[in-house]
Amino acid sequence: MAKTTIMEWQRGLLFTDGRFTRELPPGRHRYRRRRTHLHVVDVRPRTIVVSGQELLTADSVTLRVSTVATWRISQPLAFLTGSADTGQELYTAVQLAIRDAVAALTFDEVLADRGRLSTGLAEAAAPRVAEHGIELLSATVKDLMLPGELRRAATETLLARESGKADLERARAEAAALRTLANAARLLEEHPALLHLRTIQAATTPGATVVLTPDPSHR
Repeated sequence: MAKTTIMEWQRGLLFTDGRFTRELPPGRHRYRRRRTHLHVVDVRPRTIVVSGQELLTADSVTLRVSTVATWRISQPLAFLTGSADTGQELYTAVQLAIRDAVAALTFDEVLADRGRLSTGLAEAAAPRVAEHGIELLSATVKDLMLPGELRRAATETLLARESGKADLERARAEAAALRTLANAARLLEEHPALLHLRTIQAATTPGATVVLTPDPSHR
């Protein structure tokens, strides 16, 4: 007899003469070594990255999109026997799901709300991998890259927008300064004595130099 310990994050699959016998839960187990094979499966969540692929939007703009998915093995026997390359099945399912998501939106819709690409992505891919014993926990767009021409156009648009904002702020500041000068001029015109008071105030400032010129009318 052989002994084995299945950890909490594992499941054991026993095969006798090539046929599945039973699944071993976490704990200490004994089994007949002869003619028996034990396969241990890790059921902890893990992630897979679907590398960037070029996809067409509804209005035929090409985007490069990469996706990250979190998944776990929910049915160890189906995972082990359902496909020769279960990881590739998952990769393809997520790849097709993001392709459909991009194709359903226009370029402007994608730019306006990038999160829409991730909405429902896991639900769309999950049925394609469920038969392989995989539970897809989440699928999210990782990177969204624009073609070079669109990146340059977006950068130029952003720079133009920011430049416009700066010009507007400068214009507002200049208008405010002109209004202040106009108000001051009107106030001095209505109250000439204020100019003498302002002169006295300037003269009392430390380090100030006051130049007095004679009034021609008093000669």
